[in-house]
Formats: sequence, structure tokens, C-alpha cells
Amino acid sequence: MDSLGSYPINFGSGRVPISSDSDELKKNRPIWRRRMSQAAAEWLNRRSFAAKIGIIVAVTVLALVILKHTVKNHNYFFMAGESIHAAGLLVLAYKLTTHKTCSGISSKSQELTALFLVVRLVCGSIMEIDIYTLFDLITFLSTLWVIYMIRFKLKNTYTKSLDNFPLYYVVVPSLILSFFIFPYTHHNHLVRVTWAFGVYLESFSVLPQLRLMQNAKMIEPFTAHYVFALGISRFLAFAHWVIQVYETRGEYLLLVGNGYFWFMAAFLAEMIQSFILADFCYYYIKSVMQGKLRMPV
Repeated sequence: MDSLGSYPINFGSGRVPISSDSDELKKNRPIWRRRMSQAAAEWLNRRSFAAKIGIIVAVTVLALVILKHTVKNHNYFFMAGESIHAAGLLVLAYKLTTHKTCSGISSKSQELTALFLVVRLVCGSIMEIDIYTLFDLITFLSTLWVIYMIRFKLKNTYTKSLDNFPLYYVVVPSLILSFFIFPYTHHNHLVRVTWAFGVYLESFSVLPQLRLMQNAKMIEPFTAHYVFALGISRFLAFAHWVIQVYETRGEYLLLVGNGYFWFMAAFLAEMIQSFILADFCYYYIKSVMQGKLRMPV
């Protein structure tokens, strides 16, 4: 277990005791700041489920509006997203090298990440090598290192029974879908199908990690920081799509009427991944505001 303690989980009506480290963190925070955070968290707790959804949607729309009017080059969204993903991997690297444990980290999620990254690298090298190819290469090599640490160096701390999400639940549907819905470009048919496979695979690559955390009934701090970084990374990619759709007045999505489903499929893939992580990010932020580091199952 990390020296920083672990995120206790709220399951049912009971709650796991809060770690002493989070208590110490709470004591060291300015009193006014702690009171404001607690008041905000208590106000949010009193809202109905529908109201909470409305607040999340409102905050998301506000964030999208701010991004649209402040970021002129929308390619920066992808660069920022890749950078944040890399920062999350650095958090895992710190955990693996200093704490000598891989508990709480899903090897299967890392393997899916490595798979869609190698797909992107191969296709990107064939289609066009650019700055994103470099980002993908760095992230891919970092992910391979994490997998190596889990599977070999720290395998005694890896709880395989908790990391039990069947990979074929993600790989097989993604592969089948890629044969039917893929981008129409001048590139080789196989390249286009493979690219689509990587996009679909990425959308669900975090599911094994979420399943592991549910099975463990506990979320370790470094793992939580990593998943939160993934959530921010995917939100930026989703923001790019939303702004593109808005600025083109939905032209990309209207192509469905002409039998061209790729843009809609890619947009939905980004949306699904963002919403998969949105719930986790909501409780992560809420727990930080409360200073109690409490996360839901």
C-alpha cells in the first residue's frame, strides 16, 4: 500500500475509515479554504441526482465555451491531451520506482493502451508522420515500461485475480465494428480499417482499470491521479470534436444521411470514453474538495 494511504470507498451506506495521511493533509490546509471546500461539497451533496447531472452538464458546456474562445489552434487539444496522459504515466512511474508496488494498477488496461498506440503508430507512419506520432511513440514506450514492471519486476505485488476484465469484451467488438465503419481516405483499405480499430479500442481501454478498482474496493492515490489524468486527456480530445462539429454546423455528422458513418462513429467513441471517465473524475474532484479522499465503488 502506498505511503500516502488509499482512497477509501463508499459502498452501500457504510464508509471505510479515512486514512491518517488524508487527515494530516486536511489539517495542513488553510481553515478558510477547507471551510469553503466543505461548504461546496455539502451543498452539492444536498442536490438531487438530476440536479447533479445538470450541474455537470453546465460545467462541461462552460468549459467547452471557454476552450473555444481561448484556444485558437484546435490541434493544441490533442497535444495537451497527450501531454496530460504522459504526466499520468509519470505518476505511475513514481509509484512503481519508489514504492516498489503495482497494486491498484491494471496490467490489462496498460496492454490495451499499448495495443491502440501501436496501431496509431503504424497507421500514422504510413499516413503522415507528425508531432502526434512523436507523442504516441513516447507514450507507447512508457506504457511498455509500465507493463514490464507489472508483469516481471513487481509481479509479486500484482493481484491478477482482481484484474479480471476479459480483454476480448473490448477487442472483438472493436475489430468487428472497424470492418464496417472506417474512414474514407485515399489510403490502403487495410490501413483505414486498422485506424478505426485503434479508435474504437481506445474508447474502452480504461474499463479493466475501473473494474480492478471496483474489485479491490479501494483506490490507491497514485492510481487515482493517473485515471484522473486520463479523464482530462479524453475531455480535451472530446472538446476538439464538439468544437469542430459546432464550427462546421454539424456537417460531419450530417454525412450519415449519405451513408458515411465514420465521423459519427468517431465522435461517439470520444463521447463514450469521456463519459466513462466523467463519473470517476466527478468523485475525484469532490473527494479532493472535501479533503477526505473518499471515492465510490
